[in-house]
Amino acid sequence: MGVVVDIDVMLARRKMTVAALAEDVGITPANLSVLKNGHAKAVRFSTLAGLCRALECQPGDLLRWEPDEPE
Repeated sequence: MGVVVDIDVMLARRKMTVAALAEDVGITPANLSVLKNGHAKAVRFSTLAGLCRALECQPGDLLRWEPDEPE
């Protein structure tokens, strides 16, 4: 599975919308959606820092690693 993005969890805990978070961080809602749905290939540290600031959390609250399941 690899790296899993848990932005939805933090959004729910903070009762914040995707649009409000995107505006606060300074990225488009479309780019935030790509990131939160796990389709992003990379994330800038400045974006990660902005997400952590806006959501008042640590990077580990947003990203976690899960090993791939054997086929």
